[in-house]
Amino acid sequence: MRLLITLAVAFVATTASAQPVEPKAIPPPSDVAAPPSDAAKTASGLSSKIIAPGAGNGHPATADVVTVHYTGWTTDGKMFDSSVARGKPSIFRVDRVIPGFSEGLQLMALGEKRRLWIPESLAYKGQPGKPAGTLVFDVELIDIPNRAPADVKAPPADAKTTASGLFYKVIKDGVGGRHPKSSGTVTVNYTGWTTDGKMFDSSVTRGQPATFPLENVIAGWTEGLQLMVEGEKMRFWIPEKLAYQGKQAPYGMLVFDVELIKIE
Repeated sequence: MRLLITLAVAFVATTASAQPVEPKAIPPPSDVAAPPSDAAKTASGLSSKIIAPGAGNGHPATADVVTVHYTGWTTDGKMFDSSVARGKPSIFRVDRVIPGFSEGLQLMALGEKRRLWIPESLAYKGQPGKPAGTLVFDVELIDIPNRAPADVKAPPADAKTTASGLFYKVIKDGVGGRHPKSSGTVTVNYTGWTTDGKMFDSSVTRGQPATFPLENVIAGWTEGLQLMVEGEKMRFWIPEKLAYQGKQAPYGMLVFDVELIKIE
């Protein structure tokens, strides 16, 4: 059984939901009624203001997939949608949401939080059942999961290696000391790239973790997962001999970011 499921993603633009979120109403900002004087305005009419700066200079493009937290209000202060209230970030393609949200995301850097005032012409344009008028969003750009890491081409000097030739690096520490067995089953989130930076598979962009027996995946995965503990995130550089051995795509060394969610 091949681990890598064909990437056929139906990106759900959850910002398009007009259904009220009841669990936890988030108070609107004091400037919800109109953009303040220090807000920047684009040629399209989108106004925005940085609430918390991000890191780096890279910005999402229209074809990128983003992980965000957001809350949306109408200008009378009524919240109509919020990933924050739901307690789970949303994942979608930048070009699959309303135009003002898409434009605003492309202004942002990773880790940035920005407030958007989106005029109706860049929102739902009077569609029945959708929030009307100018919409105000607080948006936090958490990740661009389809983007390859800077060290995708080759393992960096601080990566460790095993006797088989697998390279790995801890990205985030986990908890406990229990490791999966080669005969065990795990639940993970992962994204895979070839060394030219092309993403070929991702449970993250699908929005659904993957569960599988370690006996049924490529050798580099079987070995690498046994090094991990729950909650840990690692990056693997898997040589072709531990991947598909040149018998099928993807070819060559493969690079994976893997988070071990649960040992079943």
